[in-house]
Amino acid sequence: MSTTPDLSPSRRSGPETRAAILRVALELFTKQGYDATSMRQIADALGIKKASLYYHFAGKEEIVRSLFAQRGDEAEQLLKWVVAQPQTIELVKAAVLRWVDSFSADKLHGLRFLSANPLLVRSLTAQGDNRIGSALAELIDALVALLPHRTAVDALQLRMALLSINAAVQASAQGDFTDEEIVAAAHRSATVLVDALVERG
Repeated sequence: MSTTPDLSPSRRSGPETRAAILRVALELFTKQGYDATSMRQIADALGIKKASLYYHFAGKEEIVRSLFAQRGDEAEQLLKWVVAQPQTIELVKAAVLRWVDSFSADKLHGLRFLSANPLLVRSLTAQGDNRIGSALAELIDALVALLPHRTAVDALQLRMALLSINAAVQASAQGDFTDEEIVAAAHRSATVLVDALVERG
């Protein structure tokens, strides 16, 4: 994927610039490695001055923290959505597929980067940047409560369904798959896992 920004630097708003920085930085981090990517390379790929890049992010780690924050926001929003819905068994499948199907190309880039940099992820998580994990754990608890059976194995299977997108991204590293094919495979896997849980009732 090209690192050419969607808009010329002079035409981007502040939020658009931040979004472009995250997108391009993730592409570079994934393609050539986090440590091998400099802030200057990110700025050059965006067609902006390094000072402008530092206006939005203090450094590479802050860019990654912003990625964590975005995914954390999305997980928390899904949890709020689940809480606001009628608490029926159908909600389990709807919530899982809502999460899996929400993964765009940019989000898949983020998953690839996180999978390729486990030490960095572990370091940031140890520093308290684990909103994604916390929100997903709460989401799983809320959905498990709707299952006809609530064993530890059921909770594990539900977690596997929710994380089927992560598994699909890792498995796709051994082949040439489009983003749409990866999400579709994760969708099918999640559906099988959730249907098996629900049908046990």
